[in-house]
Amino acid sequence: MKRAEVRFYSELNDFVAPWRRGRTTGYAFDVSGSIKDLIEALGVPHTEVDLVLANGQSVDFSYRVKDGDRISVYPRFEAMDISPLSRLRPRPLRDLRFVADTHLGRLAAYLRMVGFDTAYRRDLGDHELAQISARENRILLTRDRGLLKRNLVTRGYCVRTTIPRDQLREVIERFDLATMVTPFRRCVHCNELLHPAPKEQIAERLQAETRQYFEEFSTCPVCHRIYWKGSHYRRMQRLITSTIMPRRDPTRA
Repeated sequence: MKRAEVRFYSELNDFVAPWRRGRTTGYAFDVSGSIKDLIEALGVPHTEVDLVLANGQSVDFSYRVKDGDRISVYPRFEAMDISPLSRLRPRPLRDLRFVADTHLGRLAAYLRMVGFDTAYRRDLGDHELAQISARENRILLTRDRGLLKRNLVTRGYCVRTTIPRDQLREVIERFDLATMVTPFRRCVHCNELLHPAPKEQIAERLQAETRQYFEEFSTCPVCHRIYWKGSHYRRMQRLITSTIMPRRDPTRA
């Protein structure tokens, strides 16, 4: 029986067994496989990994694990430049887009609400989600670790929390999107960019009170829903402010 020593760092410990967290542990194997197979066998989706060291040297996912190897696995680096090393994830996308699995419908709507192109359909299966992610260069958002382990998926993120507004905050922070937020420019139902709509062109579709008190409107070119800055808009503004905007430290003046 062969044996390697493995340690996972930082938030990657969310995925491994409690007794492996924050420490070096052994991994026994008979046949040498890829380091990607080892990492995912221990519960960590490859999409969460940014750097792997084997015996102090950076390696890619195809590296074959050998008896006696010392393996260190790291998540995304925010403050440290690791460009001379073998970064394992693709270069960041210039045009950041998402696809959300069937259990993240509210998160998809929230991401659309704050301006991010987010594909979502209730009837998409795992294989279709993986294909869309690969074909359209979309980051796959899911709570299903198994889905992120598919070879076809190169960009993905495992959403930790179950509360939709906290999921929105988590994704915004994970991908550093706070400065890219552009609220109320997409249809939350269709994901299409909204078009300005002159009031006179849609007046007959508006309720009398809406016609009386509001002047600016937008419409979705696909589902033809009408948007305006009413009470729902104000509720969404409060949600955005409380969820995304930096929180003030009460201990600082």
